[in-house]
Formats: sequence, C-alpha cells, structure tokens
Amino acid sequence: MQPQLDSAPAPYRLQAARVLRVNDERTCDIWRDGAVDAVQFAATLPSPRTERVSPGHLVAVATAPDGTDVAVWRWYDAVVLGDEADGSVRLWEPAHGEVVARPRASYQKQLPGSRAYASAGLPGAEWWVVGGTDVELAEVAALYTEHNLWPTAFDLHS
Repeated sequence: MQPQLDSAPAPYRLQAARVLRVNDERTCDIWRDGAVDAVQFAATLPSPRTERVSPGHLVAVATAPDGTDVAVWRWYDAVVLGDEADGSVRLWEPAHGEVVARPRASYQKQLPGSRAYASAGLPGAEWWVVGGTDVELAEVAALYTEHNLWPTAFDLHS
C-alpha cells in the first residue's frame, strides 16, 4: 500500500535518528528509539549518498501513515571552532571545511571543540547550526510541504 497525499498538512511523522552506516546508495542503518533500523533514502536526498552521508550524521526520518520510513534530510556532524562577532558560529565539517552558520533558536552556546550539527538548504541562512539532537524538524516538514516534495520522497506518482 502506497502512502496517500492530500492537501492538508503532511500526515508524515518526522523524527531524528543517528546514522550508523551507509549500506549503499539506497539504504542506511540508523539508531532511533533504542534500536538499529535500516531505512531507505528518499529520492529527494541528493546522490551520491555514500559520499554525502556518514556515520555520526543526523537524519530526519519521515514515517508515512502506512509505516513506510525514508530518510529525507541530513545534518552534518561538525566541530565548533568558536563564535563570531555577529552571533554566528564558526564550524568545521569534514566535507565542507570551515563554515559559518547561523544558530537556530534552540542552539545553546557550545565551547570550541564541542560537537554540533550543521545543515544547509533550509530557508533563512546558507548554513544553520544546532547543538545536540534538537534539530529543526518542523522546518524540514514545512519545506517538504511548501514545495510538494512528499510525493517524490515516497516515490508517489501524481
């Protein structure tokens, strides 16, 4: 049974999970709710995934009403280098080197050397930073809903 899409707010539940390993271009193993699960990557997650998703990254996993799970977004595992004068945060991320990110409202100042999670592509800034796993799931859901990405993520055909 394929998930159904209507014009109401997306009926997809999002939750954050940690990537343990990338199996191939189609799936990764994640840790969530105290267990290891294998989930497919949504078609909307850019390829090559084996180069763009790594152990330690956080992913947003969308669950459709029928129980289908797909990874629809990922946050980079980054190291805090310090704060900038304008309130932004300088980070180091292996695939991008040094980046300057705007903190999300939930971000609490981290000491240099601390881990944080960075994302690129959400409206409002080139890069965003969050600490811990309190990531911007509502913004990811809004982006998917506003741009009608749910059908593509779950391979639904209009």
